[in-house]
Amino acid sequence: MIVSLLAFVVVFTVVVVVHEFGHFITARKAGIKVYEFSIGFPFSPRLITLFRHKETAFTIRLLPIGGFVGFSQDADGDAMELSEASYIKRAFVLSAGSLFNIIFAFIVFISVFIIGKHLDFLAAVLMSAKTIWGILSGTILVIWDVLIGHGTLEGLSGPIGIAVMAGQAASQGILNLFYFTGVLSLSLGIMNLLPLPALDGGHLIMLIIESVRKRPLSPQTYQVVTLVGLSLFLVLTIAVTYKDVAKLIA
Repeated sequence: MIVSLLAFVVVFTVVVVVHEFGHFITARKAGIKVYEFSIGFPFSPRLITLFRHKETAFTIRLLPIGGFVGFSQDADGDAMELSEASYIKRAFVLSAGSLFNIIFAFIVFISVFIIGKHLDFLAAVLMSAKTIWGILSGTILVIWDVLIGHGTLEGLSGPIGIAVMAGQAASQGILNLFYFTGVLSLSLGIMNLLPLPALDGGHLIMLIIESVRKRPLSPQTYQVVTLVGLSLFLVLTIAVTYKDVAKLIA
């Protein structure tokens, strides 16, 4: 159990850091200030500020699940610089986290195939591309079936299920754990591009609506959409976690 928990924390933290670094570095390149780069649940208290670089505070929050980049000086304030940036810059920043996760998975898979399967670089690249396509198509089909009511939650895992899988991968060797890290990174990248509230994909949809309307949506609209999205994902997380626990004690 301890191995599973440690493997989960390490793997999930790496994947989240990659995702948030994508948002962070593209925002910096676009001239948008980032005031906080945090590991931990956004609404949990700040434990420590590790260091500062320019205007950005790199922090750790109390609940070490997830992470975020803050675009407002006040944690509860509006991200004015991001909202006032051009549509292209905002779309670039919003999509960068998922793109970094996918690129990271691609690099991890190449490394695993070269070291573990002794493939040459080109063969490893081709196998990595096939692996990404297989996971991509499979994940989308599972999620789509759940959304339209034709599937079940069997294909989805919550924190407990992921921790169990991380522990199993770690017990089978470092290469298996690296491969699992790539799979989790890819899955996170895919999930965040889905057009659902509170996800990057949902914010991209609202950005498209703004560009069509030729005027921004109100901050209240963003707040309501985010609150609804977080509520739905909380319910989904509870349901999936219940399934994972039931499977463990069965």
